[in-house]
Amino acid sequence: MAELVFFSGTMDCGKSTLALQMDHNHRARGRSGLIFTKLDRAGEAVLSSRLGLSVPSIEVTDDLDFWDLVVERLTRMERVDYLICDEAQFYTPEQVEQLARLVDELSVDVHCFGITADFRTELFPGSRRLIELADRVQVLQVEALCWCGSRATHNARIVDGVMVVEGAQVVVGDTSAATPGLVEYEVLCRRHYMRRMNSRAAQAIATSTDTLPIELDICAVPASPGGGAVAASGAEDDVVPAGDLGSA
Repeated sequence: MAELVFFSGTMDCGKSTLALQMDHNHRARGRSGLIFTKLDRAGEAVLSSRLGLSVPSIEVTDDLDFWDLVVERLTRMERVDYLICDEAQFYTPEQVEQLARLVDELSVDVHCFGITADFRTELFPGSRRLIELADRVQVLQVEALCWCGSRATHNARIVDGVMVVEGAQVVVGDTSAATPGLVEYEVLCRRHYMRRMNSRAAQAIATSTDTLPIELDICAVPASPGGGAVAASGAEDDVVPAGDLGSA
């Protein structure tokens, strides 16, 4: 029986890697499917993971109609057994409804991958609709880590090294670390998200000789040569590696 499944998690928890593996497994069993993505870090029409794997895909635009696209393929006598939909948080609610219709009326398996909440802890419209309609919502078990070593649960936006909680929901475009106004993304545990304490802020406190007016329960952050935050487009895997804190 066909299903609509939403695989969710924070950035850097392996969603795109799982999407690629799932496509491989289906194809190895003789099934035929389509791969979709939106705003992938590698550019348009590519599904990529941080492990260096990538495959061509169909770029999802706001006016793409999943129902019409699949019906057209079937009319041409092409097989469509399943869909792999990466960066599904960026899909419109209407597109999620189209995916659900494909499952119910054409028995096409749909596997969606994405993050649930943005840097403001607000649900993405696409993720909200997926949670409402999916047969299953599966939280990935590969844990991304906050700079302190705790399980990361929140996606933070960093501008010029400072965590921000206001701005457009989606910011696209990687930039050089030397560029003013650099936008980066980092995963944090809830405690440090609520304290607005990203890795650079923690590093500054750990290396400061000034006496703080209050005690902060934070972990010391060792410097690491060659470290640094990774510029991001807001896509699912864009995150500062747990150990790269020295030059964020």
